[in-house]
Amino acid sequence: MATQYSREQILSINDGRYTIYPLDQASAGGDTSTLPYSLKLLLENLLRHGNEDFVSDGDIEALANWDPTATPAQEIAFVPARVLLQDFTGVPAIVDLAAMRDAMVELGGEPGRINPLSPVELVIDHSVMVDFFGADDSLTRNTDIEIQRNLERYQFLRWGQEAFDNFRVVPPGTGIVHQVNLEFLARGVFTATQGDRTVAYPDTLVGTDSHTTMINALGVLGWGVGGIEAEAAMLGQPVTMLIPEVVGFRLNGQLPEGTTATDLVLTVTQQLRSHGVVGKFVEFFGPGLQHLSLADRATIANMAPEYGATCGIFPVDAETINYLRLTGRTEEQLALIEGYMKAMGMWHDENSPEARYSATLTLELEDVVPSLAGPKRPQDRIALTDSKTAFVKVLQEFQQLAVVSTEEGDWAEEGGQPASNEAIALNGITVKRKDGSFQLEHGAVVIAAITSCTNTSNPAVLVAAGLVARKARQLGLKTKPWVKTSLAPGSKVVTEYLEKTGLLDDLEALGFYIVGYGCTTCIGNSGPLPDDIDAAIRTANLFATSVLSGNRNFEGRIHQDVRGNYLASPPLVVAYALAGNMGVDLYKDPLGHTEDGAPITLRDLWPTNQEIRTIVDSAVNADMFRSKYADVYTGNDTWNTLPVADSELYPWPDSTYVRKPTFFKDISATVPTVKALEGGRCLVKAGDSVTTDHISPAGAIAPDSPAGRYLQEQGVDIADFNSYGSRRGNHEVMVRGTFANVRMRNQLAPATEGSWTTCFLDGEVTSIYEAAERYHAAGVPLVVLAGKEYGTGSSRDWAAKGPSLLGVSVVIAESFERIHRSNLIGMGILPLQFEAGTTAETLGLTGEETFTIPAVEPDQSSVQVTATPPGGEPVTFDVRVRIDTPNEYSYYQNGGILHYVLRRLAGSGD
Repeated sequence: MATQYSREQILSINDGRYTIYPLDQASAGGDTSTLPYSLKLLLENLLRHGNEDFVSDGDIEALANWDPTATPAQEIAFVPARVLLQDFTGVPAIVDLAAMRDAMVELGGEPGRINPLSPVELVIDHSVMVDFFGADDSLTRNTDIEIQRNLERYQFLRWGQEAFDNFRVVPPGTGIVHQVNLEFLARGVFTATQGDRTVAYPDTLVGTDSHTTMINALGVLGWGVGGIEAEAAMLGQPVTMLIPEVVGFRLNGQLPEGTTATDLVLTVTQQLRSHGVVGKFVEFFGPGLQHLSLADRATIANMAPEYGATCGIFPVDAETINYLRLTGRTEEQLALIEGYMKAMGMWHDENSPEARYSATLTLELEDVVPSLAGPKRPQDRIALTDSKTAFVKVLQEFQQLAVVSTEEGDWAEEGGQPASNEAIALNGITVKRKDGSFQLEHGAVVIAAITSCTNTSNPAVLVAAGLVARKARQLGLKTKPWVKTSLAPGSKVVTEYLEKTGLLDDLEALGFYIVGYGCTTCIGNSGPLPDDIDAAIRTANLFATSVLSGNRNFEGRIHQDVRGNYLASPPLVVAYALAGNMGVDLYKDPLGHTEDGAPITLRDLWPTNQEIRTIVDSAVNADMFRSKYADVYTGNDTWNTLPVADSELYPWPDSTYVRKPTFFKDISATVPTVKALEGGRCLVKAGDSVTTDHISPAGAIAPDSPAGRYLQEQGVDIADFNSYGSRRGNHEVMVRGTFANVRMRNQLAPATEGSWTTCFLDGEVTSIYEAAERYHAAGVPLVVLAGKEYGTGSSRDWAAKGPSLLGVSVVIAESFERIHRSNLIGMGILPLQFEAGTTAETLGLTGEETFTIPAVEPDQSSVQVTATPPGGEPVTFDVRVRIDTPNEYSYYQNGGILHYVLRRLAGSGD
């Protein structure tokens, strides 16, 4: 039944007539003109879908009368206009759809019902690794080996492109998904033919990468979801959510000389993390917007996951149109976007009324200083002036821990085995090469990477990096011989303007050759270190570091032998490659000397803002974008000649990359009854800030790990293991790599790091996978205990799929990150949250207990857990049930969101 508020209007722009759903006709007594911009987008979405059964008058009234002081309580539905995938998360999503077609047949339905109902675009960008660097053939060699390693995955995606409607693939070697989205895929305003009318509506999306939020810079509402939730959105399921709190972030003034958008976003991240915006929307406004380019805004929007927000959005204004014009959008599309936004009251200029917000923060841009963040969290900002002091403190803590541990003989290396009792090297270790020797010391920067969507979409910071390289080259400076350098542009447009200005030559002179077009070092695809560097780090137990222009630096993410990882702007990445050590004070310590012995400091290399602007304005133009994106879907000969099966159902091959998952095995047509958990045992007990990097398999596959042994049993050579990310389409690999991060610390296996636990069936310390197999054979359900911020990090669906396949039924944590909580429910895992002030420690839980939890009913807000220690009295405690909406309960009851969708489609006559 249609809501009373869904009233249409005709908007005429040039020769076009468009049906729109104006907000002022749905005011319901509220003032929609002062709604936050993001809530206006949600309100339009409700009005346009007013004829659907998931929209009610109450939903529209609650949103139109939004109270910024109220605690979120009203659930609404959101239907994104499109879905965006990258290949690491996209391959398993398409694998699941293919498996759902098989399950549909088993349930007696038509497989063609499993098909995307809205546009789905997948960009292959997460598979290239930095195997080769520092030479002019690095790009070619890395690309060749990428295709060789991933042939089976790419064949599968080619099949999916042919088998599914509304599904397009951007081939490898094109660019990073978020930059391609920003520069090409984003529409700004969609149009769709419905009968005899053309409906205009905002471009919105969900994506299977946390940093989907980068598109918020264009005023496009979108955020990262797990692959599970994205698959449901593809199949027509609305995203259910509580009307969010919206935090306003006022920007005043402009950035001072010598600072970059990277410094700004690290400052914003620190400030918002401190305030607390998890699960909230953030909107940027204020007079400072006029001094921020769209690329600067994109840098800030990109890192919304790092400051914890669902999205970090900017309004549509003149700068938005300027950027869309620069990147080659047509004048007709630009006229539609501007006309639509003005008609809907969504256009921002100096006359726009200030929105009301749940809370408002302010930043004076003049206060931003050059900064880094590290050594293991993006919110841990360090002013560059304090970087040396901060690193010395980190190193001292490491040395104290290492010395104490080695004296006790329990310092855990990778694999969970005790190291020798030799103390760490205090003065480094000598590395000998044919062209000379050098001393490798604590703090050595062994990876310097200009990478990631965060910064390579911003010409200003890349030009700044090129100018630092140019001045260093002119002064005769060289990068240190132990530094692995790389440049991974976000699109081919970057290469064109760097070549046009000659700055690519300067970067290459310092070793920053292009290694690939994709998300490389930032996701752990940094590739191997040179053998002598790797051996030296391990032998001397050195605290090695990386500096990268990315957005993630969690433990064990960048490289398993690199303990300290620092986020920095591209020009600072170049500077640290010259310095060679995190213990260098870039303001005071010389980076080298001139021929006459004068010291060369960072001040001598740093370009002025005017130098940067002059080059950007002269070198970047719309023709570059039009030409580079003209054949974006074409691909090279290798891609286009991949053999593709012409079939509605996928003919699953004998592959170690793509296998039919077991999620839908023996699925019944009826919804199962929710059962109590009885006799459960704890598989993992962890502390605070367990990230999806700790849970979900990522990075290199160790030969002696359960996943490595499995691959060798399948006849795969160690050299061909590739990464966990590339094998996400094979559940056998992924389940064996769950909780297997080399920095994972499971309190059930003290003095170890990695995939270790105690199996309480026999008391043996064994791998988490092997323990789970024993529990499964004994019919024992499993529980995870954790601290605060469980599931922080990337929106990795395997951080929920893996535990599900291990047999985990319940996760009890002090708090959950937004996406991961949703993903757990999406896989049928019950998220429970300790009451405020209560933790596993305050309750005296060791993880050795046997757990009993009653079945959870719809709308149940809390449940009592009984934990019985061996030979002791039971401990009972209440926990919050973190199933936040009725729809989520339906997903949980069905065993997961995909099971819910599958049963509905199999039973429908549509």
